[in-house]
Amino acid sequence: MKDYGIYEFTEVSSDVLMYQFVSMGPKGMIKKVVNFERTYDNHIFNLAFGNVNEDGSIDDLSRNDNGDRNKILATVIAIITQFTSLRPDSYIFIFGSTPARTRLYRMAISLNYEVLTKTFYIYGLSKRRGSELFDGTQQYDGFLIKRK
Repeated sequence: MKDYGIYEFTEVSSDVLMYQFVSMGPKGMIKKVVNFERTYDNHIFNLAFGNVNEDGSIDDLSRNDNGDRNKILATVIAIITQFTSLRPDSYIFIFGSTPARTRLYRMAISLNYEVLTKTFYIYGLSKRRGSELFDGTQQYDGFLIKRK
């Protein structure tokens, strides 16, 4: 992965299903969270990501424009890497809260594809085409990641 740096995790739950870090930039310090939510299958986790609201809930629709998008995405990848090293049979399901966010995730995967595929199998998910190995030229509704 390109060296964007990563943020230090400020909190990790004892079951490693929740990670927090703080984005720092011109808009100030913004608390971020990544939650791995169990699905119907014990080996598939939905990745929920966003700002931490005052009540502790996740706001996955806000835009910060804090000038650190690449560092935030690199931090999320570092979290996925740590999580899957502790739970290597797990699949991580990722989809954006908006089509624009899903497109952002596709672009981030495409830009770092060679490095990411050394560690992960990456699948694109499409309502029309089903599941396939990731192809950066295709539109996807979500992504599935599995550690090699």
